Amino acid sequence: MIVDPIRNPYAPGAGQRPPELAGRDEQLDAFDVVLERVARGRPERSVVLTGLRGVGKTVLLNALRSAAVRAGWGTGKLEARPDQSLRRPLSSALHQAVRELGPAGGAGDHALGVIRSFAQREPESGRSARSAPKLRDRWNPGITVPAVAGRADSGDVEIDLVELLSDLGGTAADTGRGIAVFIDEMQDLGPEDVSALCAAAHEISQTGLPLIVVGAGLPHLPAVLSASKSYSERLFRYSRIDRLDRDAADAALVRPAADEGAEYEPDALAAMYLATGGYPYFIQAYGKAVWDRAPGSPITPADVEVAAPEAEAELAVGFFGSRFERATPGEREYLRAMAEVAAAAGGTDDADAVPTADVAAHLGRKPQSLSPARDALLKKGLIYSGERGLIAFTVPHFGRYLRDHT
Repeated sequence: MIVDPIRNPYAPGAGQRPPELAGRDEQLDAFDVVLERVARGRPERSVVLTGLRGVGKTVLLNALRSAAVRAGWGTGKLEARPDQSLRRPLSSALHQAVRELGPAGGAGDHALGVIRSFAQREPESGRSARSAPKLRDRWNPGITVPAVAGRADSGDVEIDLVELLSDLGGTAADTGRGIAVFIDEMQDLGPEDVSALCAAAHEISQTGLPLIVVGAGLPHLPAVLSASKSYSERLFRYSRIDRLDRDAADAALVRPAADEGAEYEPDALAAMYLATGGYPYFIQAYGKAVWDRAPGSPITPADVEVAAPEAEAELAVGFFGSRFERATPGEREYLRAMAEVAAAAGGTDDADAVPTADVAAHLGRKPQSLSPARDALLKKGLIYSGERGLIAFTVPHFGRYLRDHT
């Protein structure tokens, strides 16, 4: 059989669902239980997914949202940004959720009015008439009902968010369904917004209203939440999303190929797992390259060997290089030092952390002098710190890329 590039089943896109969502049944099944328990008024926690970039957090987040939609829930999604307040993107997401929920008349109008009230309220502190948003910059929510005075409009985001989610949770309860809000890149929320979100989720969990928050972020997200509210460790159900084991990685390749009438030789699958490390994004990237290069089925280890340079070149530009280019020369020096320290210690450079003191020693510098570069890389999401004095790459195989290409 000829392997037709037009029928290539693999999808190496950012957040793009692969043809076979392998290895995530545990998370999907657990979320179905959460939805059913919340719908029945049972106590349940909100959900947080954590993991490195490229492990499929966004794909899984979207799959969980689809499960909520199938259950008849109202849903909304946003992507947090470090330079943006939570008010407007969250208001847009909740507006969509209420529309999907479809309550008609007074309850629905009240919910929309509270969303509008929350979105349009700017905090008073630190804002002057000169810094107030101009008319053209003010958010137009597309909500025709008037804002509800006295609800979610105090200017204190924690007070307002508690009132907003409580009112929307009540509206959802009246319909006999629920609301789920999905937040990607959750670690990029500002400190005040993190605190407010934890407080609101805590209030919702205590009252038993059918509203949950589902977040996704980098491995240090639990530490971000815990630093904001100590009870966040008990507030969320944390799920670490990691690379796929060998069986799941094989399934991610074999099942889409079988749907197109193609198959892999066992040694080819072994070669693919060695090359990709089981990381879902890499599996899709190598799968696409190998399919395009293979002359026919079955796909062989030789096909993998021929296509590997093409996959590596694509990743070097689109996955690794685009991130490396965001760093300044000083920050790039710090990244290279991290990679070299990890290699000298025998680390895998996928997720192993290295001591900041060792990086400084490698560069012959005092740790304090490197703080600006380290802090900038943390803010850019290129590295993370799971515990004091240790840092790691947010991107798997980044150390290997730095040693081979820079």
